[in-house]
Amino acid sequence: MIKEEFRRGIITENPILVLALGLCPALAVSTGVKNGLGMGLAATFVLVSSNLIISIAKKWIPARVRIPCFIVVIATFVTIVELVMKAYLPELNKQLGIFVPLIVVNCIILGRAEAFASKHSIGRSVLDGIVMGLGFTFALTILSAIRELLGSNSLFGLKVFPGFEPMTIFILPPGGFLTIAFVMAAANYLGRKRKSSKS
Repeated sequence: MIKEEFRRGIITENPILVLALGLCPALAVSTGVKNGLGMGLAATFVLVSSNLIISIAKKWIPARVRIPCFIVVIATFVTIVELVMKAYLPELNKQLGIFVPLIVVNCIILGRAEAFASKHSIGRSVLDGIVMGLGFTFALTILSAIRELLGSNSLFGLKVFPGFEPMTIFILPPGGFLTIAFVMAAANYLGRKRKSSKS
C-alpha cells in the first residue's frame, strides 16, 4: 500500500513529469540543485501541512467557501516557510525570490487540497502530501541537476568536469523548456514501457 503510494507520487502521477503541474516554478528555479531542492522541500512542507489541516477541518468548511478557506490554510503555511527561510536561509530565499510566496497558488497544492485532502482521512491525506511533495522535489532536483551540470559545469556550486565548456543556454529560460521537454519525454517513454511489460 505505502510502496504503491510512493510509486504513484514519484513515478506514475509525478506532478511535473506526468501531470504537468507546477511547471512555472519548475522552469524558473531549476537553474541549480540547491534551488530545486529548496523549492521542492518548501512545497512539500506546505503540501503535507495544508493536507493535514484541510482533512481535519473538512467537515466544518461550508462547500461554497471551501476554495477560499483552502487558500487561507495554504497561505498560512507558505508564510511560515517564507519567514523561516528569511531567518535561516536568506541566500536561498533571495535566489527563489517571488516563487516562495507563489506556492500559495501552486496548482499542485490547491489541487491536492480539493481533489484529495477534502475527501479522505487524515492519514491518507498526509501520506498523499508526502508522496506528491517528494515527487515534485524529485522532478525539480533532476531538472536542476541537468541544467546546472550542462549550463554551469557544476553541482551544488562545485565544478564537476575539468575542461568542459558549459552551455549557457541551459541556465537560461530556453534551456529550461528544452530540459523539461526531454525529461518529460523520457519519463513518459519509461512509463509506457513499464505498462507494456506488465500486460
